Amino acid sequence: MKATILVIDDEAKLRELLSRIISLEGFNVLEADTAKAGLKILERNEVHVVLSDVKLPDANGIELSCEIKSKYPCTEIIVLTAFGTIADGVKAIKAGAFDYLTKGDDNERIIPLLNKAVEKAILQFRIQQLEKKVSEKYSFENILGTSKAIMQSKELAAKVAMTDSTVLLLGETGTGKEVFAQSIHQAGKRRLKPFIAVNCSAFAKDILESELFGHKAGAFTGAIKDKRGLLEEAHEGTIFLDEIGEMNIELQAKLLRALETSEFYKVGDSKPTKVNVRFIAASNRNLEAESEKGTFRSDLFYRLSVFTIHLPSLNERMEDIEILAEHFIKIFADKMNKPQPKMSTAFLDALQHHAWKGNTRELKNVTERAVILAENVLRPEDLPFNFSDATSSQFVFDIAEVEKRHIQKVLKHTNGNKTEAAKLMNIGLTTLYRKLQDYKIE
Repeated sequence: MKATILVIDDEAKLRELLSRIISLEGFNVLEADTAKAGLKILERNEVHVVLSDVKLPDANGIELSCEIKSKYPCTEIIVLTAFGTIADGVKAIKAGAFDYLTKGDDNERIIPLLNKAVEKAILQFRIQQLEKKVSEKYSFENILGTSKAIMQSKELAAKVAMTDSTVLLLGETGTGKEVFAQSIHQAGKRRLKPFIAVNCSAFAKDILESELFGHKAGAFTGAIKDKRGLLEEAHEGTIFLDEIGEMNIELQAKLLRALETSEFYKVGDSKPTKVNVRFIAASNRNLEAESEKGTFRSDLFYRLSVFTIHLPSLNERMEDIEILAEHFIKIFADKMNKPQPKMSTAFLDALQHHAWKGNTRELKNVTERAVILAENVLRPEDLPFNFSDATSSQFVFDIAEVEKRHIQKVLKHTNGNKTEAAKLMNIGLTTLYRKLQDYKIE
């Protein structure tokens, strides 16, 4: 990628000379003779570095640097002056300039300095693009659905996002709790800081304590050096504690202290560690009921539930199934380099009459499987055998015939590879060979 350099100088000969020198180094060069003209160019082009004279007909170059940096933070500025002084240099740097050069005296420095400024600018533009992609991926607009239930959850999440309040997300498994947590983080003031997700059910008590809070060397067997915990890694950002209902009750007390005081003790440490972290927790359990039974600390529950958001199950938002299924079908068709198949009326009817115990996660898996099997149209026979006993009247088939068709389609998908077909259908290879013999499939 060629970097773009903007030269702003009212001296035509000097401006043209600089442009020629810079273009010979392989850069794209744009020119302006006034600050106003330069700002118009910046509006229309992605400029990596601006070389600006300190004395322009309509502005001061140092003041212009400040304005450019304010509007285009990824663009670097090098100020040119005919009377280089330390004072000018200090002012230029404070205004956000990358550096300054004295006309005529620093000719040998121009290209090396320009290369350094370009390198920094390109890196900043890439970071900005990545941040934009992440922000778009986890924006509330990307949480699909128009049902009243999901819209209420999104509205609550959007309102709390700009605060630092602790959030508790409650909902069944597969309702998108981590997606909501990411969206809250990305819409908030901490979006440029870390987002650390921890699945509390994935660790034993002692391991989770060390992972969350860190430890000192020698704290236990195998602790050969100090370790930063995930709370430290999330400093100034957000930590998402998924399935917090699975956390050991003794460890809950330590977490409560971190929530209330913003400090904690590492395993084996006698000095507290302070952090500035936003907490988002999630659970598929009824934590209030758990706290009443004594299996979850009531004081921790009340501290976590400052702002509680219920995420509806798919059965509570059945009107969203069509839009969600269309979305997943497009994703998997693109991934498999296949034309996007259409849903038949019977297929959609089957989806809308299913009891979605696995929620959107189950819908995603079902549509992936269907896209693998389907040709141009998704039909009920592309769904798993045990998908539903109560769908539409159109969804009635002899089970043996459905199984036979299914095996034939999977074998076609794997180009006859029986080992791969058995894996896709989650059955043993011996079982597959027996069924091939029973159904007389060659």
